[in-house]
Amino acid sequence: MKKYTYTEKKDTRSGFGAGMTELGQENDNVVALCADLVGSLKLAPFIKENPDRFFQCGISEANMIGLSAGLTIGGKIPFATTFANFATGRVYDQIRQSVAYSNKNVKICASHAGITLGEDGATHQILEDIGMMRMLPGMTVINPCDYNQTKAATKAIADFEGPVYLRFGRPVVPIFTDPDQKFEIGKAWMVNEGKDVSIFATGHLVWEAIQAGEMLEKEGIDAEIINIHTIKPLDEEAILKSVRKTGCAVSAEEHNRLGGLGDSIAQVLVKNQLVPQEYVAVDDSFGESGTPEKLMEKYGLTAKDIVAAAKRAIERKS
Repeated sequence: MKKYTYTEKKDTRSGFGAGMTELGQENDNVVALCADLVGSLKLAPFIKENPDRFFQCGISEANMIGLSAGLTIGGKIPFATTFANFATGRVYDQIRQSVAYSNKNVKICASHAGITLGEDGATHQILEDIGMMRMLPGMTVINPCDYNQTKAATKAIADFEGPVYLRFGRPVVPIFTDPDQKFEIGKAWMVNEGKDVSIFATGHLVWEAIQAGEMLEKEGIDAEIINIHTIKPLDEEAILKSVRKTGCAVSAEEHNRLGGLGDSIAQVLVKNQLVPQEYVAVDDSFGESGTPEKLMEKYGLTAKDIVAAAKRAIERKS
């Protein structure tokens, strides 16, 4: 098993900010919009260098989506930014009608996703956004795992034609992926090959899955770990190739167990390769206020929870 280490932790939203800064220098058609959260979205460098390509929409997210859709008509590539809760739940109708139905080239970039938003509590900790966005026809859904991958994904979606939902977060997490990586939309990343259980993880839980793999190795269990950074379109080929080898699966996500990565994988398995699957996700509930670490523990999203799920999956296949 390949060992992953890190020397630094950063929030994935800073990876988005870094990607936007480079896009501002490289692509004149990229414009940024924000709903009064410039600091949280790390857009200050982009704005400083490109003041005429930034639109402060204020606390008016629906208007921001409408503006974004309109900007595409003139050939611009709008990056509409705010918290994930406001980027999806508050403006779902506008996204459905003005962006998805019209197939507009809008990039909806959402920070502070999941439960690790922490102390702001349940009203801000959206856990349904992946499900909401993946149900929209034509919408691409991406959830990168660390600073470097978020930066690479931010730059990649600028070259992709069509609506995109890019999800990232607030807490600092280990940086363990290649700083010069090529981000391939719709292509899963093999983190570690194994033969006993397939662990499919996304976002912040990829690092937890890596830690779980090391814990399982000490018990003689060889886990295959795959980073599903693109939830839609899903890399079905990678999923099926893995489970046909291991015979069982675990999905791990910082999201409601309904409608997210786990259900996406289950749909693939039920159609093509029936194997036992265990979910590591929030069990159909809202969150609460607390530190990210305590919330991850309470809601069952840690490496230990992935280990337990892997053992259950292996037991069910025997």
